[in-house]
Amino acid sequence: MKKIIALLATLCLATLLIAGCGGSDKKAAPAGADKKVTLKVGATPVPHAEILNLIKPTLAKEGVDLQVIEFTDYVKPNLSLNDKELDANFFQHIPYLEKFCKDRNLQLVSLVKVHIEPMGIYSKTIKDIKQVPDGAKISIPNDPTNGGRALALLEKAGLLKMKEGVGVNGTVANITSNPKKLQIIEVEAALLPRSLGDVNLSVINSNFAMEAKLNPVKDSLFSEGKESPYANIVAVRKGDENRPELQKLAKALTSPEVKKFIEEKYKGAVVPAF
Repeated sequence: MKKIIALLATLCLATLLIAGCGGSDKKAAPAGADKKVTLKVGATPVPHAEILNLIKPTLAKEGVDLQVIEFTDYVKPNLSLNDKELDANFFQHIPYLEKFCKDRNLQLVSLVKVHIEPMGIYSKTIKDIKQVPDGAKISIPNDPTNGGRALALLEKAGLLKMKEGVGVNGTVANITSNPKKLQIIEVEAALLPRSLGDVNLSVINSNFAMEAKLNPVKDSLFSEGKESPYANIVAVRKGDENRPELQKLAKALTSPEVKKFIEEKYKGAVVPAF
């Protein structure tokens, strides 16, 4: 009997050394509890990537490793999101997203509105929108939603008239009055700043204008007002809207910190939409 008791004592001592014979109130952490969730978000450089980089530390504290993947066009970010190479993207407004998804049969949706980038009319040679000469060449975005938006802006500036009712969905074929015989040239949106040397005017999205060191407030001859309906949004795959890490992203992008950053850094060239 004494040998059995001694053997049990030895076994208990060994157990104490390994895991604690008397047990412990401390529970083991579940596997992966301290592991960060990686969130890949595609964005054009300015201002989208800049805003995303601002909130990286905030998301890191909440267990989200935000990786910003930069793009310089308006096509690849949506295709990459659809192909699950990204978890979200941040570069476009809702009319563009809806048209893109309809044309390519994609299931992408808006997660949250973040800011508005007023589109502007720029020139290297003209100082006043009223001084546009006859036959002037004007470059506009070649994608349907931004092209229609640009034509609507040219109409608002008094340079031409569009077919009644087309609004921002108009095309060059919908121009009903062009007294100055303006030549409208459609160019990929990202290349519009480079076209300035070859045209009299160019209608440019603010993000590409800022990348080209153009100040939308000071350098544009005419621009959209702050009432523009073209809020830039974060897009995600349909069904992913409630993923915890994406909800954290949405919350961080609409925080007072981001609002202050947008207002102070871009000074009206980018306007908070929340």
